[in-house]
Amino acid sequence: MPHAIRIYETGGPEKMRWEEVHVAKPGPGEVLVRNTAVGLNFIDTYHRSGLYPVPLPATLGMEGAGIVEAVGPRVKGFKVGDRVAYAHPIGAYAEWLLRPAARLIKIPAGVDDRVAAAIMLKGMTAWYLIRRTYKVRKGDTLLMHAAAGGVGQLLCQWAASLGATVIGTVGSDAKAALAKKAGCKHVIVTARENFVQRVKEITRGAGVPVVYDGVGRDTFMDSLDCLAPRGLMVSFGNASGPVAQFNPAVLSQKGSLFLTRPTLFHYTARHEDLVAAARDLFAVVKNKAVKVTINQTYALREAAQAHRDLEARKTTGSTVLLP
Repeated sequence: MPHAIRIYETGGPEKMRWEEVHVAKPGPGEVLVRNTAVGLNFIDTYHRSGLYPVPLPATLGMEGAGIVEAVGPRVKGFKVGDRVAYAHPIGAYAEWLLRPAARLIKIPAGVDDRVAAAIMLKGMTAWYLIRRTYKVRKGDTLLMHAAAGGVGQLLCQWAASLGATVIGTVGSDAKAALAKKAGCKHVIVTARENFVQRVKEITRGAGVPVVYDGVGRDTFMDSLDCLAPRGLMVSFGNASGPVAQFNPAVLSQKGSLFLTRPTLFHYTARHEDLVAAARDLFAVVKNKAVKVTINQTYALREAAQAHRDLEARKTTGSTVLLP
C-alpha cells in the first residue's frame, strides 16, 4: 500500500506520522496521481501546528508533481501518463493521491518534475503578488522580506526581470549572497542593519510603493515605516508568528497606507485564473528569467526533519520531498 505523512493532532514535527494509507479509485472529476516530487512550504508548518486549522486527521502538503495513473468519469483534458502539477488542496505528502482534475496543470516539456513541484505554490504566489496584488512595473522600487527564501528568490528574480529595483532583507551574509544572485540590487542583513533606516537611505527618504512581507510579527510594524504615502503593505505570511492586533488608525498616521492579507487560492479560484498563473510561471522559468534553486531534498518519509530545518531557518531557496 502507498504511504503518506499524516497528523492526528496539531503540534510540533513529532506529530507527523509516516503510515500506510488507502487510496480509492478516482471518482467523477478526479485523477489518481503518483507523486514524483512534493514541495515544502511554510504553510505546511502552519497546518501542522494548528495556526491554520484543518480537519483532522490530515495528510499535510500543498504542492507536488507526478504522473497520472488513472482518471475518473467526466474528466477531460487528462490521460494516463500525463505529467501534472498542483498546488491545492491539502494532501500532497503522499506517494499516491487523488486530485480534482480542475486543480491540475500539465507540466510543459522542458520543465523537470522537481522544479514543477517546487514552484507551483511558491511560484504562483510570486505571480499573484507582483502581477495582481500590486502590478510591478519598470522603475518601481520594492521591499521583499526573506529574499533568500523560496518565494523570495522567485519573486525577486521575476520583479527584476520586469525592470524593478528590488531591496531584499535576509538574516545572514550567506543568505545575502543568494539574494544578490536572485536579483536584489540592495540587500539588508537584518542581524546587523536597521532595515527601515536602510530603505529610507536607499530611496532618499521617499519610501517604497509596496512591501512584501511573509515574515509577519517580527517585521510588520517596521515595514509600515518603509512605505511611501499611500503605499501598499502586502502581508502574506507568518514565518515569525502572527501579526499582533493594531489600531487601523496607524495606517492613516503613517501616510494613508493600504493593507492587504492575500492568499493564492482567492487569486486562482477560477480554473482560467489557475491556468493563466501556471502559464505565466512556466514561461518565465523556461525563458530563464526565473531560475529555480532546489537547495535541499529529503525523502518524503523524513518530512518531519524538513519541517525542523525550515522552521530553524536552515534552508534556502526551495526544498523538495522525494517519495
